[in-house]
Amino acid sequence: MSNERRLILYIATSVDGYIAPPDEDLGFLATVQQEGEDYGYQAFTATVDTVLMGRRTYDKVAAMGVPDPHPGRTLYVITRTGRPSHGNIHFHTGDVVELVRWLRAQPGTDIYCDGGARLVHTLIEHDLIDRYCISVIPVLLGGGIRLFGEGRAGQALRLLESRSFPKGLVQSWYERVR
Repeated sequence: MSNERRLILYIATSVDGYIAPPDEDLGFLATVQQEGEDYGYQAFTATVDTVLMGRRTYDKVAAMGVPDPHPGRTLYVITRTGRPSHGNIHFHTGDVVELVRWLRAQPGTDIYCDGGARLVHTLIEHDLIDRYCISVIPVLLGGGIRLFGEGRAGQALRLLESRSFPKGLVQSWYERVR
């Protein structure tokens, strides 16, 4: 896999493992916002040219007034219901495993998985995620949408780096051990 593009999950979760509460209000993410601190997001996104995102996540971001959450990058929204492509945004109704394999064979930089939970589950189930960047927000949500669902095989990860920030966010980078 030396010349292949890596697939990287870059995501935030609560301490108890939820990426959204039951009402799907993402306001808990704002608890760690700090002027001038993006937790490495811009540096990370500078290393990717393609993004995968689940349809529910895309619709949630679009409803917040962000029609193109990743300008300048090719975005594949994984969905069961086709929509016409517009600009760099493509609504993919086919097999996401085949899409990832095809993308890896194309020239380019790394691929960013920007959620949601169903997409993450499928990618893990097929052992397609190479690196994980998980930012833990210091809050217990008590329920909602789990980052990691049940019903899949376990995987060994190697910690590459972990860093804590003044607002309590802890960000850890892991690499899949193969």
